[in-house]
Amino acid sequence: MAVNDECKIRFLELKAKRSYRFIVFKIEEQVQQVVVEKLGEPGNSYDDLGASLPHNECRYAVYDFDFTTDENCQKSKIFFIAWSPDTARVRSKMLYASSKDRFRRELDGVQVELQVTDPCEMSLDIVKGRAL
Repeated sequence: MAVNDECKIRFLELKAKRSYRFIVFKIEEQVQQVVVEKLGEPGNSYDDLGASLPHNECRYAVYDFDFTTDENCQKSKIFFIAWSPDTARVRSKMLYASSKDRFRRELDGVQVELQVTDPCEMSLDIVKGRAL
């Protein structure tokens, strides 16, 4: 599975410059390549990311999560989310599952990974718990 250069460029902009809050990626099956589908503006929320994920298709996403620790320190962690809803086609789920590790290795700097099949598995409480 090839990874479009734009995926790496946009991820570096999210990581280094904080140009985006999140990025949604999809696999273009015809060309067997991961491409950027949507860029979330810095002012977008976690709910905006959830709304950007289709209910019946797989996607990858990265999210720049800002939080405050128990010691009152501002921190940020980059989450990699593998979105694979139960309603997606079996072929699509297999393609995304088999390509995930290869794609994730291209995104140097991801700190936490979530495998999600249902929106309740990526609630903000779960993300906060994994960040701390």
